[in-house]
Amino acid sequence: MYISFADRAARKNEPARRGPDARKVSAVVVSLGVVSLLTDVSSESVAAILPLYLTGVLGLSTIAYGFIDGIYQGISAIVRIGGGWLSDRTDRPKWVAFAGYGISALARVWLLVASGFAAVVGVVAVDRLGKGIRTAPRDAMITAASDPAILGRSFGVHRMLDTVGAATGPLLAFLILLLIPNGYGTVFALSAACALLGLLVLGVLVPNRIRRPQPAGGVAGTAERTPARPPFRWRNLTDPRLRRVLVVAGLFGVCTVGDGFIYLVLQDNTDFAAAWFPLLYVGTNAVFLALAVPLGRLADRYGRARVFVIGHGALLAAYLCALAPLAGVPQTLVCLIFLGAFYAATDGVLAALAASVAPPGGTASGLAAAQTVVALARFLASTVFGVVWFAVGPALALAVFSLAIGLVIPVAMYLLRGSAGQRTRV
Repeated sequence: MYISFADRAARKNEPARRGPDARKVSAVVVSLGVVSLLTDVSSESVAAILPLYLTGVLGLSTIAYGFIDGIYQGISAIVRIGGGWLSDRTDRPKWVAFAGYGISALARVWLLVASGFAAVVGVVAVDRLGKGIRTAPRDAMITAASDPAILGRSFGVHRMLDTVGAATGPLLAFLILLLIPNGYGTVFALSAACALLGLLVLGVLVPNRIRRPQPAGGVAGTAERTPARPPFRWRNLTDPRLRRVLVVAGLFGVCTVGDGFIYLVLQDNTDFAAAWFPLLYVGTNAVFLALAVPLGRLADRYGRARVFVIGHGALLAAYLCALAPLAGVPQTLVCLIFLGAFYAATDGVLAALAASVAPPGGTASGLAAAQTVVALARFLASTVFGVVWFAVGPALALAVFSLAIGLVIPVAMYLLRGSAGQRTRV
């Protein structure tokens, strides 16, 4: 998407843009955050019970769970580029995103009448395909509605609302299973209802066309013109700045273990009751919720690439904490704090970083490229980690991934040195 903004001097001379109001987070960003909140209640209420459901109730091996978690992480890569391309091509990101959210909602409804391992695989696959279609157009709408100087903050606000849903979903699943033993059907019904409600909010509250900021200081009585939108070209995605971001995202992605595996390691070490398992997701998302906006602001001020790399240092700390021989509640809480900090420092920050180096007319495609690389890398990581766990045990498997991420951090610092988006003055 092409976005034009007033120069700094013109902003200073325009009374309407003085003060903090000029840099408020857009209502479009908040509306999209509400959509993500409801959708995450839907998806995370199911995801929170999935690891124990598969390994405990269905009796599947960690290889099987690694395969499903890999699908959860990576199958969306099949359609991410297509969703971004269609959004840029048609300049209708809302309806591309609507289609993605609709596909995921249908998957949740399907879960009400399906059962068994094959059904779980199918629901996860369809749901993640919907996520792959919707994510880049949604992030492109956030980018289009935001002042570039506060892009990290805008993504932080969106991710904060998203994380409210991600924390609420597992909490509701925990309460349902606490009150209704084996109440998986009730969890699935809640999931379907929230998915459909999120789809309704998107259709009603989010505008079809995002009003792009116009140059300030125009002559009175003269109609402002929107600059011509340059055509999208695939070759624009070969920009060296974007390419470096994609390489770093991919390297980190292959070192990122799915949360469910980390929680299973913690459970193995501390031997807490299975009924409390969903609360691990709540703890991680509570930290994510608390830090998403502050770290987004920090990234805008001191460098998005820098905060993104530091976030993976927090992930390494979470791995090492899970490996620590000291078992108990303190170890679990510290691990969840590091894991939540990792997501707060990387999820929205990567989107803001990729958007800042995406070519004109190709914002959604640039975002989709970054998301595709991450999805494919994490699919590979989850699958490999499940096999390594099965072969040598959880401790050695996590130690190997810890060493890998420790080696990637200095490489990433070197590749992203001087990247656009390192620092934005606010």
